[in-house]
Amino acid sequence: MAPVRTVCVYCGSGFGRDPAFRTAAEVLGTAIAQAGMGLVYGGGDVGLMGAVARAALEAGGHVTGIIPDFLQAREHMLADIQETVVVSDMHTRKRLMFERSDAFVTLPGGIGTLEELVEQLTWAQLGRHRKPVVLVSVAEFWAPLLALFEHMRGHGFIREGLDLSYLVAREAAEVVPLLREAGHEPDPQAEDIVKERM
Repeated sequence: MAPVRTVCVYCGSGFGRDPAFRTAAEVLGTAIAQAGMGLVYGGGDVGLMGAVARAALEAGGHVTGIIPDFLQAREHMLADIQETVVVSDMHTRKRLMFERSDAFVTLPGGIGTLEELVEQLTWAQLGRHRKPVVLVSVAEFWAPLLALFEHMRGHGFIREGLDLSYLVAREAAEVVPLLREAGHEPDPQAEDIVKERM
């Protein structure tokens, strides 16, 4: 098992109604930087994504933002980060975020955040990668989704041998210790997934 060196964070482009969400983003960004891990994220300076990136920067971390050209204005591309990659479409954005990350962490967010999370869970379920996936269920935000997973298991749609691989943190401060324990197992087959998506 190799140590996690880069962490992709999926999260909302808004702050949500609970102030705990913003606090969690700031705690997570700071913790990632202090652990010597690089942050990979969606490149914007709005909502939770902006909060996590700015916190990582302020703590001396390295931040890579990957953003499609059509979202540069809407998500207010953060110019202060060390590396910004502007791509032509969402598929390329997600492919590069996957390639550049050893682990995936999901804070509260909307349908786009959910889509990114579920995609990584699906790829792991199908054996296309072995990278840790962590849900940060601040204020029980992801509890309904976790209940849905149990519902799917109960109805036989998530079966033995095809179970989902994820970790759950109740607080952002738990994430880095979870990632250190989980590590990252490189998978040579994982790179094939990006070609299959194109």
